Amino acid sequence: MYFDIPKTTSYLKSVLSWLPSTTSSLAHSTRVFFLPDFVTLQESANTASGTDLIVGAQHTHQDDAGAFTGEVSPKVLAQAGAKILEMGHAERRRLYGETDKGVVTKAVGAARNGLTPLICVGEISKEGGVEKATEECWLQVKDVFSQLPKGSPVILAYEPVWAIGASQPATPSHVVAVTQALRQKCAAEVGWTGDELTILYGGSAGPGTFEKIKEGVDGLFLGRFAHDPEAFRRTVEEIGGAKE
Repeated sequence: MYFDIPKTTSYLKSVLSWLPSTTSSLAHSTRVFFLPDFVTLQESANTASGTDLIVGAQHTHQDDAGAFTGEVSPKVLAQAGAKILEMGHAERRRLYGETDKGVVTKAVGAARNGLTPLICVGEISKEGGVEKATEECWLQVKDVFSQLPKGSPVILAYEPVWAIGASQPATPSHVVAVTQALRQKCAAEVGWTGDELTILYGGSAGPGTFEKIKEGVDGLFLGRFAHDPEAFRRTVEEIGGAKE
């Protein structure tokens, strides 16, 4: 809730002013997505139509219709132009009681409507190291894979919950170790590999971050840092260049 309607419109225009030339100059395809609020979603999708920018939503209900006052269905979000649906964010888990079980039903609702679920995962405690962190993240998503059609695209955004707002973020070596282990787990346990599975890092990130963790992740899930369009551009260029 950092952007109002005028700021969203201005931000989107700024990003679209550099996005075509930036992505076309990269040797490898770099996908860029933007998740606005519900009110500006359809306008954002219309504005981004015909460009390389993918638009999605920050939240969804699991059902396509029903007596759920105040909720927005994945069906309506798809009609509004969303391609990605975020779920399981630490803030929604903490403030609104979102659960792993709820994430499963939302992911199924997203896939049912041709949308890609973006699932936020992360261990609660710093204790236990890489093995415990990997297992905790896996438990958050394993039931999602069992309920989705085989080969459905899934995005996992990893951020240790203990590192949110902490004075010391997770180290690059920790991020790489956990995301590599999680990717191996997804392949071995449920057969999700290659383009079917994208793993992003969702912690504090900016220029210089991806280079340090690229052995484990496919990209970054940016928050407030990306509110500056120029900083966002530099990060996109870095990710695209690092993949060459």
